[in-house]
Amino acid sequence: MPATIRLPRACPGTMNARKLARMIETPDSFAPGVIPEPAASGPTWVCVVQDSRVLVLEDNGQLAPASLALTVFEAQAEKHYLGRLGTQPCWLLLAPPDAAAPPGLVWQGLRSLFATLDGAHLAVLTRALQIAEWSATHRYCGACGVATTEVTGERARACPQCGRTAYPRLSPAVMVLVTRGPELLLARGARFKVPIWSALAGFVEPGESLEDTIHREVREEVGIEISDLAYFGSQSWPFPHSLMVAFTARHAGGELQPDGDEIVEAGWFRPDALPALPTSASIARKLIDRLATDLRSGSARA
Repeated sequence: MPATIRLPRACPGTMNARKLARMIETPDSFAPGVIPEPAASGPTWVCVVQDSRVLVLEDNGQLAPASLALTVFEAQAEKHYLGRLGTQPCWLLLAPPDAAAPPGLVWQGLRSLFATLDGAHLAVLTRALQIAEWSATHRYCGACGVATTEVTGERARACPQCGRTAYPRLSPAVMVLVTRGPELLLARGARFKVPIWSALAGFVEPGESLEDTIHREVREEVGIEISDLAYFGSQSWPFPHSLMVAFTARHAGGELQPDGDEIVEAGWFRPDALPALPTSASIARKLIDRLATDLRSGSARA
């Protein structure tokens, strides 16, 4: 490493970043890939990840400049091509767990970057973190324990002894926002360090459809029945590898009875008197905002 490293104020692709005001989603200009393509001829974009943390400039939270990241980490890091954003090739460098951050840079968790990175590059970064987690946790075969190797041309790791192949893992989870007339059902989860209210959610269990999971989770968490499920949208959520699938529904019976375990408080809220809500980076916030707007305007489902 050079004795002195000059740090620019920001790195390409994150200039003029402002606080994220919309849900994180893959931009149309992003073309995912495993092998670099000729169209990816623009300036290189690089993110360096270590144990789910990202290397950023200490003074402003922007990603470490690509030139610096490559100079310091390319020789010791595991590299993954992510795809291209427009003409910009995007790379993940998976740093060794004991690698120290160079002077002027720090390792930061993704949530702390929601307010500093622009939406397009933040979406690519969430993809990178999921690939980093998969690669770090599949270095050895889960069946026989032999070290795995990367499969050329695929996002996969294979066991050279028993032939098992491991692909990036996804954990599907459902979310449902229930209405009762002009009111929204919001709940406060026990795991949140600060009081945040959101739609009900839970992971899909083996043998369940998405609809099965929604009905089970609502009964378990707040003790009511629902009807008229309607699909809203989905979002990749890298904590660590969830696929959130959101729905709306109507209250069909029963009184709220929070389970006291996962849900510590639940209530019906009018759209003009909502409590503290999730980050605008999440589909939960988009779901709540959209339905609250529809209720205010009278355009929500009757």
